[in-house]
Amino acid sequence: WSQVLKKKLEGDTLPPKIVAVDLQAMAPLEGVIQIQGDITKLSTAEQIISHFEGELADLVVCDGAPDVTGLHDMDEYIQAQLLLSALNITTNILRPGGTFVAKIFRGKDVTLLYAQLKIFFPNVTCSKPKSSRNSSIEAFVVCQNYAPPKGYVPTMINPLLDLSYGSDNEFSSPNRMIVPFIACGDLSGYDSDMTYPLEKKSLDPLQPPISAPYRTAISLKQKNFYNKVS
Repeated sequence: WSQVLKKKLEGDTLPPKIVAVDLQAMAPLEGVIQIQGDITKLSTAEQIISHFEGELADLVVCDGAPDVTGLHDMDEYIQAQLLLSALNITTNILRPGGTFVAKIFRGKDVTLLYAQLKIFFPNVTCSKPKSSRNSSIEAFVVCQNYAPPKGYVPTMINPLLDLSYGSDNEFSSPNRMIVPFIACGDLSGYDSDMTYPLEKKSLDPLQPPISAPYRTAISLKQKNFYNKVS
């Protein structure tokens, strides 16, 4: 996303300030401030905020996702916590009227997230890119026109969302939030649920992983470590 934003904003009168955060090391990208850290930690949030030097951001995007376990309830919960951390940081650095875009897993409790996001953004849309598989619960929320509640004071200490809720929190019909759903993308392109034959000539990645977490596993597999009988 840093590359896309940098390309989109090239040529602006004022050079944009882009701050990128990732758990893994990132290849240097000219014009982008990079932070290797965990957005769920206060120290990382403070580091992000420090780069804005009192200024406010126009846009915050979050493509973070956990390493899925296959336990859908657990994966959805962890993803919601990542979105919570991104939203926490966003309330500290986003200007009024700004936009927040984040990956979301559309699980059974997703309506709670929608309702909480509507507290801060009057316009919340769930968008499903064409590049995302139909079988995947992945989608993106596009939250526009940031307008925090009157008297709200941003903090990095207290969580904004509490996913531990019971039936007593269910809203009656007049209070339910209906979030518009949009399937976006070019329908004439590749279908993400189809398998296509590989092209005869393959291209190497422009930037391979710097320190891939799966490197050790590949090395052990090449040495037939997993085939040995103890």
